[in-house]
Amino acid sequence: MRDKFNKQLKQLYTDVKEMGELCISSIENASKAVINPPQKEEEFNDLCLEIKSLEEEIDHKERLIEGFCMRLMLHQQPVAGDLRTVTSAHSLISDMERIGDQTLDIAELAKFIHKMSIDSKLDLNILFSEVISMVRLAVSAFTEKELQTAYKVINLDDKVDTLFVKVKTELIDIIRNGGDGELTLDILMVAKYLERIGDHAVNIANWVIYGITGNH
Repeated sequence: MRDKFNKQLKQLYTDVKEMGELCISSIENASKAVINPPQKEEEFNDLCLEIKSLEEEIDHKERLIEGFCMRLMLHQQPVAGDLRTVTSAHSLISDMERIGDQTLDIAELAKFIHKMSIDSKLDLNILFSEVISMVRLAVSAFTEKELQTAYKVINLDDKVDTLFVKVKTELIDIIRNGGDGELTLDILMVAKYLERIGDHAVNIANWVIYGITGNH
């Protein structure tokens, strides 16, 4: 019985890792759509469709993992650390699903700003990079059961928050100097979605800590 449960737990880790990789791919594609979009309109549209497809895969993966976790709890009735592992997995996939949703929101905004040039997009590039790193580390913390990696994700959140404030301040200055208000607000929304994705990465890390230690 224990061998079967161990195999099921291994499958759970694999499924969560795959869902995390889908999230990372989606954010990377969104970064390309905003920062370095294809010059040809057809290629840009294909990129946005790819982000939409990834979002749908993430949703599908969430439903599969959610059902798998419920079956594990009902049939195996895990206790102690095993129960925390299943519970944390069941909880953190909702944050991954939200990451997929917010990345798709960024792709929708990219349709309006991808042909525009604005200095704050340079800081967005850094913000994208930091957020991708946070999500990647958060997923690794769960799949590798790495407590220190989870704490690293939480510590990185301050850097992402600081970058968001920097972008916001720059955009306010642009508007004050007569810049395109609608464009700058769209870029601000992109930055805000990235800041929220960072928050979801922190939530994932907190669930990892709970799964390992029993404490939030």
